[in-house]
Amino acid sequence: MQYLGRFLYGVWRGLDALRRVLHLLLLLALLIVAIGALEAMRPPRLPQRAALVLRPSGQIVEQLSGAPLERTLSEARGQGAPQTLLWDLTTAIRAAASDRRIGALVIDTDDMSASGQVKLEELAAAIRDFRRSGKKVIAFGHNYSQSQYLLAAQADEVYLDPFGVVLLDGYARYRMYFKNALNKYGVDVHLFRVGKYKSAEEPFIRTSMSAADRQESEAYLSALWSGYCQAVATARHLTAAAVAGYANNYVDAVIAAGGDTAQVAKNAGLVTNLATEQQVDERLIRLVGADPSGKSYRQVGVEDYLRATHAAQRLRGRGGAAVGVVIASGDILDGRQPPGSIGGESTADLLRQARLDDAIKAVVLRIDSPGGSVMASEQIYRAVLALEQDGKPVVVSMSDVAASGGYYIAAGANEIIASPNTITGSIGVFAAFPTFDRTLAKFGVNVDGVGTTPLSGETSLVRPLAPAAGKLIQSVVDHTYQQFLSRVAKGRSKPVDAINAIGQGHVWAGADALRIGLVDKLGGYQEAIHDAAMRAGLQGAYGVRRIQPPLTWTEQLLLQLSSHVTAMLSRSGFFHALAAVGGLGRAGAAAPAGPAQLAQQLQRLTPVGRLLARWTRLSSRNSVYAYCFCTVQ
Repeated sequence: MQYLGRFLYGVWRGLDALRRVLHLLLLLALLIVAIGALEAMRPPRLPQRAALVLRPSGQIVEQLSGAPLERTLSEARGQGAPQTLLWDLTTAIRAAASDRRIGALVIDTDDMSASGQVKLEELAAAIRDFRRSGKKVIAFGHNYSQSQYLLAAQADEVYLDPFGVVLLDGYARYRMYFKNALNKYGVDVHLFRVGKYKSAEEPFIRTSMSAADRQESEAYLSALWSGYCQAVATARHLTAAAVAGYANNYVDAVIAAGGDTAQVAKNAGLVTNLATEQQVDERLIRLVGADPSGKSYRQVGVEDYLRATHAAQRLRGRGGAAVGVVIASGDILDGRQPPGSIGGESTADLLRQARLDDAIKAVVLRIDSPGGSVMASEQIYRAVLALEQDGKPVVVSMSDVAASGGYYIAAGANEIIASPNTITGSIGVFAAFPTFDRTLAKFGVNVDGVGTTPLSGETSLVRPLAPAAGKLIQSVVDHTYQQFLSRVAKGRSKPVDAINAIGQGHVWAGADALRIGLVDKLGGYQEAIHDAAMRAGLQGAYGVRRIQPPLTWTEQLLLQLSSHVTAMLSRSGFFHALAAVGGLGRAGAAAPAGPAQLAQQLQRLTPVGRLLARWTRLSSRNSVYAYCFCTVQ
């Protein structure tokens, strides 16, 4: 009994200690939030002269992924793929062009990952506007990947570390094919499609790329590569042939230079000079002056600059007539979806919000999507038509990809504007239905029973797909394709047969899409804003307002404080302390990731996992998709 009393007393003391620790952590968090709130309320003070530093982290995106609250907490913990919002960068650059306090623009690409060519074109256009002010643009990188270099090439002076590399490896499209593996495990994938070029499902029925897929892939990849070479050549005052030659002859050039990759880039004219980071800092000190330490140049980051200049408020406009902007970025899925995905209901609601707002006179629908659910695409298409019926013109601005369902939602617009390097088209439909009866048979499992109608149990995953069910699905796919064609034909004022001839799942680059009439004009986001305003009869000053889901009070507060509070919580070790408290049951150590968490991380790291995750997302109500698996590497 004495031992039991001691044990219970020890448990009580342990629980009391845990309570004290949790109280202390809570007080610490509240103190940090309070300090952060005070800090956030005070806009940063800009030096009288400084350089604006463009330092993208991760992918440059049209829309940050995930709910704001969840995203902010993940960033504070150092989790999740980093992303940089394209529109933050372009807004800051354009504001800085006329700001006397900003003497130069610095481009640092070291933390930037592969980003779409069209998004980089939008950045390039903003940088050109900045250069017209007469201020210098300086780029530095320890190494430049293809995406990084396209951004850096827009600078007046491009510096590369003497040990660095400029690697331009062109574009590729390689996929894994699972036919043999599926046969090995007894999985039958029943595929139903319309369109000679609709290749989304080929990995499940083939062991290699089909001739049709190879033909169209070579066409649009060549168009993208040609556009890339021309963009670099224009920025660096070279020829497109010289840029292509650098990539084609790179191995021989490096060998001839004794492995000196940096010198090869300089000899080709891709960089202005080879310099260390310290040498570039000295160049910038001469341009904008030294910071208080005297060891670096005076600088301000994009986030602080936007807060200091209230650029976000200017972007939303100051009341009065405005052009509304709706961002449709990601896979098109049913229902309501967080930012980074396109929800049939949630995106249609944003368009409806623009329709009901009397101050919004026209809408730009910015699309960056390979498609997805046909049902969700139809909901968004109807919302576009409703805007037009209310007298509000809709202009579509296409980003890197606006294909399949991404084109479906654009089809009803008054005007479609694409970049020459946009991937679009892919007008086609498919459905997929796997069955596992042969898989079960390998383990001695048989399925048998009875049903009350001809379709009872005929669409079960554990039974062979009945011929009647297969005919039913194919009939639905055929009908959906005809509906797709009719919507495009109506929007483009062309006969259905003419659209069918350029449909069939064929993927087109933007320049070719203009030639065949799928888009009206080549251009970017600014052209779309201008054309939307002109169609609405807006003259002189007008606002540009992003139409976004309303935030809860908690989300607004956390987003306001995110740049300060979450960083302070992270630096203070608060999240690590919480993890340690959660792992006190394991001798005070933080609990290791469980099997499910580990599997989730591994899935993100493997091509098979990414493919399975994509198919899991594409689980629409009627399982009919308009999706383009036209990713570019």
